[in-house]
Amino acid sequence: MTGKERIYATLKGEAVDRPAVTPIFMAWAAQYVGWTYRDYYLNAAVLAESQIAVTRDFQIDQISAISDPWREASAYGMEFDWPEEGVGKPKGLLLKSPGDISKLGPIDIEDSPRTKDRIEGVRRLAEAVGETHSVLGWVEGPMAEYGDLRGLENTLMDLIDKPEVFARACEVIVENAVAFARVQVAAGADMIGVGDAAASLISPDMYVEHVLPWEKRLVDGIHAAGAMVKLHICGNINNTIEHMAKTGADVIDFDWMVPVEKARRAVGEGITLCGNFDPAGVLLQGTPEDVAAAAEQCLAAGGRRFILMPGCEVPQGTTEENLRAFCPGPDCRVGALRTQ
Repeated sequence: MTGKERIYATLKGEAVDRPAVTPIFMAWAAQYVGWTYRDYYLNAAVLAESQIAVTRDFQIDQISAISDPWREASAYGMEFDWPEEGVGKPKGLLLKSPGDISKLGPIDIEDSPRTKDRIEGVRRLAEAVGETHSVLGWVEGPMAEYGDLRGLENTLMDLIDKPEVFARACEVIVENAVAFARVQVAAGADMIGVGDAAASLISPDMYVEHVLPWEKRLVDGIHAAGAMVKLHICGNINNTIEHMAKTGADVIDFDWMVPVEKARRAVGEGITLCGNFDPAGVLLQGTPEDVAAAAEQCLAAGGRRFILMPGCEVPQGTTEENLRAFCPGPDCRVGALRTQ
């Protein structure tokens, strides 16, 4: 099977020749081919080179345009400093007060430098491996994007004191996110990741009332554009994951804090789960034997609709030996994944 066939068979609950594997590579991938993380997220050619290298060398099944949280924020007009290693640092917030919500409007997705760069990155990935691999585009989720524009502390206070302001902003944010996803699909993405990590910081009741409806609208819009959806809310989502299933997302990522068995019970058998061993405590700090054991446990508990990856991004400093312990290939230590 090709990686793409493997991903879509998994989504359908069909038999596969081996489990699908999709670790999140960003800064690690850039360093693997001799670039900085800044090079990676500011230059589509570097992102494509890095992603193609790790996809090929570690035999993973999906190639990804994930990079950093600031693509859309830049298109809205926020300005940043770009350190050589590490994500961009905002020079100031766009939404300093609730009254600034009126500043939000349609963004020029195809001409703003950072959104345009992601579209080019997706196009390069699709042209290189799109026939054999799933190509994952990416957009920010509604709470994450509001947090980028307004600041996380202000966002949490607004959800308590001024939820109508958050809702008014999300009308624009979600419309722009759907449009951004649509052009990535046109460039060759068959799946779009939605990153909404900030939603892990609120209660399940707040999530259901204020965030879930907007995530669902975003998922529906991406489906209408012709792509599958992967919802990524890293962090402790033990009490939220059952509600995430109601967004309609085809794949739900979950971090190491959520036991695989609990995640499966929460979402049911009809949704593909993707996770979830500890990227720091196991992948970075453990031995290859530790990594293999954790991967085996995930696969044993995940069920048929399950894709293997660490709970979040592969940390810088992770050894190739630890990666190869769970990625398919002759050095893999996981029986279900070992290839000759």
